[in-house]
Amino acid sequence: MPPRLQGWDPVLIISQIVCLQSLHYLTLCIIIPPLLSIFAEPHALAHQGGAPNVSMIMDWRELAGRPTLMGNQADAARGWSGFKGAWSGGKNLGDTAAGWEWNAGLDSTRGWLIAFSWLIVCGIDIIYIYHLIRKPTHVLDFTLTLLFNHIILTTYYSASLPTSLFFWLVVLGGAAITVIFAEQLCVKREMQEGLGTVGVESGREWEDNRTGNPEEGRLMASQSHEDIELSTVNASGNAVASGSGTSWRDRL
Repeated sequence: MPPRLQGWDPVLIISQIVCLQSLHYLTLCIIIPPLLSIFAEPHALAHQGGAPNVSMIMDWRELAGRPTLMGNQADAARGWSGFKGAWSGGKNLGDTAAGWEWNAGLDSTRGWLIAFSWLIVCGIDIIYIYHLIRKPTHVLDFTLTLLFNHIILTTYYSASLPTSLFFWLVVLGGAAITVIFAEQLCVKREMQEGLGTVGVESGREWEDNRTGNPEEGRLMASQSHEDIELSTVNASGNAVASGSGTSWRDRL
């Protein structure tokens, strides 16, 4: 097997990307349907296939509050004349032939709920990145990769590029929240771990320089650490004993 570059593990990177993307969508699937079922307009929601519809997550037009139905000319051009309107559970909920059904599924509240859910999930992504990615230098890369993958998927699902300013503000704002707070947490952890490692290494180097023998220095550093722990235990025991003696004399 050819040697890998330091810090470059394609299998690990791809696994992290897939895991992070899956957790992001899984969390959206948990949050969005209950919110839509409670707060969204029922008839408009049913017209779009209901709260569990995958389009609530994958179609950017749902977040932007735009219609997702095709008109008569578009249907005829694409050969879908037999499938006009909105269908759910094998039932036709509306036909675009009458005209009013074009906007029947629109609900501004639904778009706001989906946007709110996206921002909440971006905040939860901070926890995922903190435990999966760990390195602060990789936080921006993985966050932008997640966003880029979603743009590709939502463009493929809706057959159109996202052109809504509101959509871009929401997804970019969520990415900014994830990057800022995830990097802070990862940097804080690295500083804490680094200070602990530096303290141990400094003690070993001091003993090595004092003795001139690295092995002897490490042994003496270990013995010094054990002596400190033993003295701490003895001091605690003497304090307890003196406290017990004082309370015994007070009782007499």
